[in-house]
Amino acid sequence: MKLVHVSQPVTAGVAAVVLELAVAQRERGWSVTVVCPPAGWLADRARDLGVDVRGWTARRAPGPGSLAEARRLRRLLADLDPDVVHLHSSKAGLAGRLAVRGGRPTVFQPHMWSFESASGPLRRASAAWERFASRWTDLLVCVSDDELAAGRAAGVTAEAEVVCNGVDTTRFVPGDRTAARRRLGLPEHAPIAVCVGRLARFKGQDQLLSAWPEVLRRLPGARLVLAGDGPMGPVWRERHPVAGHPSVHWPGHTDEPAAWYTAADVVVLPSRAEGMALVPLEAMACARPVVGFDVGGMRQSVADAGAVLPPGDTGLLAEAVAARLADPGLARREGERGRRRAELSFDRGRMTDQIAALVDKLTPSERLS
Repeated sequence: MKLVHVSQPVTAGVAAVVLELAVAQRERGWSVTVVCPPAGWLADRARDLGVDVRGWTARRAPGPGSLAEARRLRRLLADLDPDVVHLHSSKAGLAGRLAVRGGRPTVFQPHMWSFESASGPLRRASAAWERFASRWTDLLVCVSDDELAAGRAAGVTAEAEVVCNGVDTTRFVPGDRTAARRRLGLPEHAPIAVCVGRLARFKGQDQLLSAWPEVLRRLPGARLVLAGDGPMGPVWRERHPVAGHPSVHWPGHTDEPAAWYTAADVVVLPSRAEGMALVPLEAMACARPVVGFDVGGMRQSVADAGAVLPPGDTGLLAEAVAARLADPGLARREGERGRRRAELSFDRGRMTDQIAALVDKLTPSERLS
């Protein structure tokens, strides 16, 4: 089997999934190549692990350069001549399907629909493209039931399967909270809420900042950690009235999210949209309770390992975060349930096996022989 994974994101959740799949498929004896922008975490880690990487220059957002990106990708794929092309996230989904146009088996994995983070004309255009591109999609892989339902509601007709995200439950494990806090320079005895993720509007950290004063009213000694970077970071830090409060910490990008989960009493995901975020799964694997809004995949992920709230309700968000910071017993019980859920339902081996089985079915046996 010759398989090519294409991804524009080279950091965070999408990149982590691409790397997990590439490594697992190579261990099956497949010939695997990752095509992505040449600089960044994904390219570096894939090379370190012995996975073939080809550089593809592409911007995150669509624009006038998208056709040129598709032409460059088409040349790369012609040279690689894969049996299957696996496209990850919206930019690869756009450029890849324009490049291949049904010429070889194509898997598209949105990792959250582009139209869910857009509005107005751009949202309508994104949904229209996804409907049109169904003709060039042999298999749509959705990471949650919610993501598939959103696609069907938008008129996407491609054959589809749901394969929930998975995490490495040998890397993300329960650890020593005090030791983690010492390592990260956090107060050892303060109640701490942690939010890990790209600082972008759809990730919703501004909603968590808006909820924070109520948490402080109930627990004046609480601390909030916003670990990550992104386009909205400078905006929120300058403009949000709570951003500069001494209780709010902005450590920036992290390549070690497990340390932050371990240091937390509760992990918060205030997103406006998701496919199925890795953060709740990683936090649960570290035996930490999760509080988040009921967006794509959240209820399916968390269940009884935390609290899933109506989207945008910052009052309930503050109440749920404060409840877990104030009650270590509640947080511990939910964290233990989360660890069991991660082991049973969201281990990376289950995810990689399911996707390998689906990809196997796409290629005629005579092509592989």
